Amino acid sequence: MKEFYKKILKILFVFIASINSASSEEVVKIGLLVPLSGESSYIGQSIIQSVRLGINKINNDRLLVVPRDTKSDQSTTLKVVDELYSEGTKIFIGPVFNKNLKELDKFQDATFLSFTNKVLGNPNNVISSGINAKSQFDAIKKYLEMNDLDGTLVLIPKKNFKEEVEEAIIKSRLKTKKIFYYDAEPTKLTKQIEKVTKYKIRKRNLEDEIKRVENSDEDNKERKLEILNKKDTLGRIGYDSIIIADFNESLKSVTTSLLYTDVSPKKVAFISLNQWFDETLFREKTSQPIAFPSINRENYFSFRDDYKKIYNESPSQIGILGYDLIGLIYYLLLKNDFEVNNKLFTEDNRFKGVSGVFEINNQKINHILTFYRVEDGKFKKIF
Repeated sequence: MKEFYKKILKILFVFIASINSASSEEVVKIGLLVPLSGESSYIGQSIIQSVRLGINKINNDRLLVVPRDTKSDQSTTLKVVDELYSEGTKIFIGPVFNKNLKELDKFQDATFLSFTNKVLGNPNNVISSGINAKSQFDAIKKYLEMNDLDGTLVLIPKKNFKEEVEEAIIKSRLKTKKIFYYDAEPTKLTKQIEKVTKYKIRKRNLEDEIKRVENSDEDNKERKLEILNKKDTLGRIGYDSIIIADFNESLKSVTTSLLYTDVSPKKVAFISLNQWFDETLFREKTSQPIAFPSINRENYFSFRDDYKKIYNESPSQIGILGYDLIGLIYYLLLKNDFEVNNKLFTEDNRFKGVSGVFEINNQKINHILTFYRVEDGKFKKIF
């Protein structure tokens, strides 16, 4: 623990040491709102170190980052924001968590680039910089169109991000054949998947067909029965693609239930949301191929390697966003003659970061994502 605080103090010193080297008229102060204490401190440390990499690359004394510990607490967040705001800070990176965004709108002329990927219900001066659902469904729509898939079933878990997914489907203008909501509780899941895939009907179709052939005088009767007896069901499920809006073990439970109901990714395209290159998916061989949108993998791993060389540890997943956000702010300031005003985040702009392309418009960020498929134990880039 002592070593951790030594690291943090060293990082804080590096950020703030240049305060005396330039007057307040020459610099733009950026508040960095991250948890540096508590159970989420490793995320805050990773973000600070990632931002430091970005600052070192920019190498411009006119940009001054001032970190503050939010302790993942709303009241603490408001307190440190108030302190920095009273000192003239109008641009903030953070907070990290959606729960800490409340009441930030009272700092009306300040802008907060939060790490959250949720866009609904946020204060008007908060820009969600996380990989939001709209960005992901834009990429999924492109994938479906490329592969002429127009009979799409969307499976949405009854979880706290359900509304974000619903809004993303609408905003991306994704054409769906059916949207089905499921309870992720394992004891209930399979029966729900049976229902939406018409499993019992298809099972009955097979039984009826076997009986029909058995009672027929058809040519090659024995051969037909041999083929039928190797099947689990008979008939189509009515969809050519399935989007599973879920993650981690819950995603794997859904694909397992689909396989149980005789729905194979070899016949119906399996698609999920961003999986952050979770290599445990390699072990789910019967669930392959499965495709998903994400940030640029090559750049992500290159950043991770550079980070590890310097800090001797791997960054958190959102650390790369911290690196890109400081670059984005610097890019926008350069285009705006280092003026901090309402034009900075409202005008149309595109910025190519390490994680991919950011589209900025009217205080909103949309990510242009890359698309991958897990197949044969590899992540294969599609576009």
